[in-house]
Amino acid sequence: MLKVGLTGGIGSGKSYCANFFRLLGIPIYESDSKAKDLMVHNAEVIDAITDLFGRNAYHDDGSLNRAYLAKGIFSNPSLRQQINDIVHPAVAHDFTTWFSLQSDIPYVLQESALLIEIGAIDRFDKMIVVDAHLDVRIQRIMERDKATAHHVRERIQSQLQASEKLRHADFVISNDGRGVIRQVLDIHLELSKHVQKADR
Repeated sequence: MLKVGLTGGIGSGKSYCANFFRLLGIPIYESDSKAKDLMVHNAEVIDAITDLFGRNAYHDDGSLNRAYLAKGIFSNPSLRQQINDIVHPAVAHDFTTWFSLQSDIPYVLQESALLIEIGAIDRFDKMIVVDAHLDVRIQRIMERDKATAHHVRERIQSQLQASEKLRHADFVISNDGRGVIRQVLDIHLELSKHVQKADR
């Protein structure tokens, strides 16, 4: 069983593409949602975040004070790195546990925006990068987040450039609006074939 990473820049549509793999029966580990869950349910993560940001990091009901954290992270890159150093290892450990429970499938996918940025490439057998033209990405994010084009461009520029992500890709899905299903099917067949060969 292969471990396959699925990544792409903001607005590329990696979650959209992941849904097609899910329809093919492939389990998807959604790193972003898992990270949010761990930040409010994992005692070690909660303690580490509280030590870093203080008691205001959480509301009285135990929910994460996202506005407070976002303000601190935005103005302090060092804090952003420190919280990443807390959350990403916890997610990696949770993924390992989740992976151990899977069976009778050719591969699993871990969907995350930051697999390449955090140096997780070596943990995967294959890497899929979802890509889209810049104008398409900007339009998607503007519609999704009700943000201005200027603000969206700033967010994109703050991330690892698409060309660098593509450099690490074993497979690329071009998600500009057409042909995604065919691309997903081709990748699925190739990954399944790879596993079948290994089993012979």
